[in-house]
Amino acid sequence: MDNLKELEEKPILPLLWQYSLPAIIGMMVTSLYNVIDRIFIGQGVGVDAIAGLTITFPVMNITVALGVLIGAGAAARTSIYLGMKDTERADLVLGNSLVLLLINVAVYLTVFAIFMKEILIAFGASEVTLPYALEFMYYIMPGMLMTNLAFTLNNIMRASGYPNRAMITMVIGAVLNVILAPIFIFYFEMGIKGAAIATDIAMTVSAAFVIWHFLKKDVTVHFKRGTFRLRKKIVLSIYSIGAAPAMVNAVGCAVTVIINTTIVKYGGDLSVAAVGIFVTMTSLISTITIGLCQGMQPIVGYNFGAGKLERLRKAYWIACLWATCLATLGSITGIYFGEYVARLFTSDAQLIEVTSNALSISMLAFSVVGFQIVSTTFFQSIGKAGKSVFLSLIRQVIFLIPLLLILPRHMEMHGVWLSFPISDIFATMVTGFMIMYQFKQISQQRLDPYPM
Repeated sequence: MDNLKELEEKPILPLLWQYSLPAIIGMMVTSLYNVIDRIFIGQGVGVDAIAGLTITFPVMNITVALGVLIGAGAAARTSIYLGMKDTERADLVLGNSLVLLLINVAVYLTVFAIFMKEILIAFGASEVTLPYALEFMYYIMPGMLMTNLAFTLNNIMRASGYPNRAMITMVIGAVLNVILAPIFIFYFEMGIKGAAIATDIAMTVSAAFVIWHFLKKDVTVHFKRGTFRLRKKIVLSIYSIGAAPAMVNAVGCAVTVIINTTIVKYGGDLSVAAVGIFVTMTSLISTITIGLCQGMQPIVGYNFGAGKLERLRKAYWIACLWATCLATLGSITGIYFGEYVARLFTSDAQLIEVTSNALSISMLAFSVVGFQIVSTTFFQSIGKAGKSVFLSLIRQVIFLIPLLLILPRHMEMHGVWLSFPISDIFATMVTGFMIMYQFKQISQQRLDPYPM
């Protein structure tokens, strides 16, 4: 139990890096293989393939949202219960999470198998991009179960005190994908479906590794007989916290659909390809920030459960500082070096120009996004599900969607790109107010642990 003891005793800064660095490496490697995947597709298949892949983003966001609903909620509950020295309920969270995940995957794969074409058309696919989107989705679907298993159980692994093994889980899949993708795309000449098959194989290996970890009896939390029967209070405790990050991904799906349909109307397939590059770049930065938050989450959750409130305050503010520095670096890159970012994905001069313009406008206020992500994770980590959900919604639903519906009518594509920095500024103002209020009240607020 030494790995848990250090959560309440080790100095915060080295502890945060001990937990965050493996998570950041894992998230960065995973994001990089997505970026490299899209570079291979763009250079090896073409602009239309990038646009087709962009159309699939909302569908992939739905699957990620369902996985996060369980994984993030289970990780936070695991940390809190371990902070309370209650390993029995931590084991129950693990077993119930696995069953919930299998049920979710069975449902959404059935829906996708029946209605995939209709879904992609509704999400903005054109006659040109639909064949690429369909081909990618039909081949990626078999690997969705393995992807959800790997990422969901990976969160619980980190929360139970094994950040290095959690990193290995993600690195295994990412490195294997980077190796296999060019082989299937170029050597076997399988195009976009080759990228999907490479991902399926890589995620299967990652899932096998994380399942092997939880089958071992000498780890802090592991699979036990009797923990797989769903218990209402455990399920609700998982969903109540997981709802916020899941909402981020689900709302991201809706926003992407609105962006895609708006861009098809005002800018055509070329602009859809540009937004694919924009989403890829911002996702790379955001996922590294999420890696930092994944390292913060067990520290905050454990110390909240243990009643050590000063330690959780310090962990939050240090995470905010580093997340803001990272987001600022991303903002500078997009504003001043957008052309070079675009050239990584394509040699098409027109697409490079459109993408460079998009990044220079849309990332004007991106430096505040790190603060928003850390704050949302903070509320999630201490069990304040309602506040976490609200923060998840304000940037993309309350501010961004109305802006996307209004500004392009008057400013066309310029209005689409300008919607992002305006929503970032408004959301940051609300987030700052909520955090200030929470820290005034935090000494009196405690989490209902949902006792059995």
